[in-house]
Amino acid sequence: MNIGLTVYGSLDERSGGFRYDRKLVEELRRRGDTVDVVELPWREYARGLLDNASRTVRDRLEVDVDVMLQDELAHPSLVWQNRRVRYPVVSIVHHLRASEPRRLSRFYRAVERRYLGTVDAVVCNSTVTQDAVVDLGVDQSATVVAPPAGDRFDPAIDSERIDDRAHDGPLQVVCVGNLEPRKGVDTLVEAVSMTGADVELTVVGRSVDTAYVTGIRERIRELSLDGCVELTGELTDRALAETLRAAHVLAVPSRYEGFGIVYLEGMSFGLPAIASRAGGATDIVSPGETGLLVDPDTPSAVARALTTLDADRDRLAEMGRAARRHYDQHPDWATTTARVRRLLRETISAQEVVA
Repeated sequence: MNIGLTVYGSLDERSGGFRYDRKLVEELRRRGDTVDVVELPWREYARGLLDNASRTVRDRLEVDVDVMLQDELAHPSLVWQNRRVRYPVVSIVHHLRASEPRRLSRFYRAVERRYLGTVDAVVCNSTVTQDAVVDLGVDQSATVVAPPAGDRFDPAIDSERIDDRAHDGPLQVVCVGNLEPRKGVDTLVEAVSMTGADVELTVVGRSVDTAYVTGIRERIRELSLDGCVELTGELTDRALAETLRAAHVLAVPSRYEGFGIVYLEGMSFGLPAIASRAGGATDIVSPGETGLLVDPDTPSAVARALTTLDADRDRLAEMGRAARRHYDQHPDWATTTARVRRLLRETISAQEVVA
């Protein structure tokens, strides 16, 4: 197949969504498909909507492909442009903007509904994302759930190592993700102050909201947590792997996640997850087995989860072993790509029948 992929910015971006797109391109090419990447400039939301009147963007989208994949993140620039293209379009939805708790959620929902009305099929990273897409009017038969693999590290870690680590020292908690309100780092910091347990928190991630990070640092000082909470900034993969290997728990109590590949990456190290019920973490985390689920914006619930795991290190070890087993059984990129390719072929065939 001759496939296109439209994204904002560069395919080399480090977020989980871009890693998904990048791995999908690699697998498609490995199977003999041609993939041409169309990179559109990053836009603020309102500026992206103006791209729909841009001749330059229209020209970039005029490529000769059998089918065009589009990262839904770029939907502001595509919502009306899609009505002009001559190829079928399959959107990759990591999570809908309208699913996040935002002040303009109703407006985003209206725009995303219109955008999804211009595509022929949708690739969803989780069943939660699929439900959200169907709720906006997409026929479920035109969707596929193709979750990302968590093989960014895939460390060699056995049950004995998980058991030994679980009973060693203060509870080491790691949070990984861009530092922005959606990730719930503020909730996690408040929770650490409420536990009364010996907890050390390491927050790894790039600052994408300066005011939010400044507020977090001020709150750490106010709560006298300077000695047990560290914001490292972004780390190399090697340094992040070392941090995860030494940890006991991965905690990312996000306000919303379309999937949350970080939970799966933590499980590759045998780390149970503390995750939010809001979003795709429910596809990954089995409560009481591979981790604990909490409601978003509830520091007390996160504090109880941390206290529970710290107090019962045997249970912590058991959940760590279960987390690693879950990781081992999760679909790999080959399986995910096969699902996407099947949907692409069906979309192309349907277009040929109509033509």
